[in-house]
Amino acid sequence: MPAKKTESDGFTAEERAAMKARAAELRAEGRGGVKKADALQAVLDAIEAMGPDDRVLAERVHATMSVNAPGLSAKTWYGMPAYANADGKVVVCFKNAGKFNLRYSALEFQDAANLDDGDIWPVSFALRTWTAAVEEQVAAIVRAAVS
Repeated sequence: MPAKKTESDGFTAEERAAMKARAAELRAEGRGGVKKADALQAVLDAIEAMGPDDRVLAERVHATMSVNAPGLSAKTWYGMPAYANADGKVVVCFKNAGKFNLRYSALEFQDAANLDDGDIWPVSFALRTWTAAVEEQVAAIVRAAVS
């Protein structure tokens, strides 16, 4: 069930927390940037803080990203694990179900991803479980996104 909106500002508590996390990330980057090791540790910490089902998916996504898109750098984005190109633009992020009280997690590609295919193409993929077939699909999409 989606999170309930508040009357005061239209944002849920989860959405406000994500915005606060992003503001903290921007402040850290503005102070000379975050070292890659620190950014990677922030991703690992974000994954560790997830509920068990989300954590399993996020760990597999992270491993798949590491193998299939080694040129991307891990970082957090709105408090979620994300992977950015050399220009610092997020290519893909993992949106865990528990963060926004959703029924599934999602792998969301941003406009820096090379997935263009005509006038319409998918950029968000629901993830409910991780299987060998899912891993191969995710790996293929990731490889295309960074090609």
